[in-house]
This record gives sequence, structure tokens and C-alpha cells, in this order.
Amino acid sequence: VGDEPFAVLLPDMVMHARPGCLKQMIDVYNANGGGNVIAVEEVPWEQVHRYGIVGAKDWKGNAFAIDRMVEKPKREDAPSNLIISGRYILQPEIFGILENQQTGAGGEIQLTDAMITLSKTQPFYAVKFEGRSYDCGSKLGFLTANIAYALKRKDIAPELREELKALLG
Repeated sequence: VGDEPFAVLLPDMVMHARPGCLKQMIDVYNANGGGNVIAVEEVPWEQVHRYGIVGAKDWKGNAFAIDRMVEKPKREDAPSNLIISGRYILQPEIFGILENQQTGAGGEIQLTDAMITLSKTQPFYAVKFEGRSYDCGSKLGFLTANIAYALKRKDIAPELREELKALLG
């Protein structure tokens, strides 16, 4: 990517949104004159320990400045129930940080930890995107995403509905 900002789209998270999630993020990026942008969504509080979590300040519509990021916190340490949902617009300085990043949660190099370091010198914003995400890292999420997308297609939705009715009795 050289010296240009770039987008990261984690392939196991599928976003269904109109306008698309990345378009919503680009709008926030442009409205703030740059920086770093993360797509977020709410989860139940009992699930925050499974995700990277952000703290929010200065809300403007469905966007805000991020004042804190924590990777897989205990519920009592989470600044919110807004999860980092696998879509990022980042500045290229993140690569230098990742090169020297120590392992974090799960014994892995965590992008969230590198973003925490980058946030000390660059602004981070978030958009609570309008749409739905599907965690295709799980079997149920993968199946649900396929069904949801298929039900939006005029060419196969009617037949799929009939098949689902037959399966469900």
C-alpha cells in the first residue's frame, strides 16, 4: 500500500448493508479529513470478552471518536459493548508497529493492540454501521449469511423460501 491509507476487510465477517459498510466508513473518513476508521456494532454485554471493544466520545450521528480500545476485555473492564467488527481504514504507519508488536490475547499478534499504539499519535473514529454482520468463522454464521443473501435475490428467493418451509415443516 506504500504511503496510502488502506482498507482491511476480514473475510470471516460478512457485512450486509446498504449503502455498504465500507462506503459508510469512507464517508466518516472524509468527514473527519482522514485518520483511521473502524466499523463497530453492539453485542450483548456478556459477549464483550470475545471481541476488541472501543470506548466512544463526541458522537455525531452514527459516528464518533474512539477514546479507548481493549482487546477481549473482561466485562467489568470493557468501556462499552461496541465491538470492532472486522472492517478498518488504516494509515500505513500501522505496519511499522505490527513488525515489532508483542503477542497479546490468545498468544497472537493482535491488530487491536497495534491500533492502540497507533492511536497515541493518530486519531481513530468509528461508525456504528447500519446493516448486519455475519460471523462466518462459525458454521451457523456462515449458513445464516448464505441464507440471508439468497433471500435478497429475486431469482432464487421464492424457491428458497419454499425449501425452507418444507425443511421446517
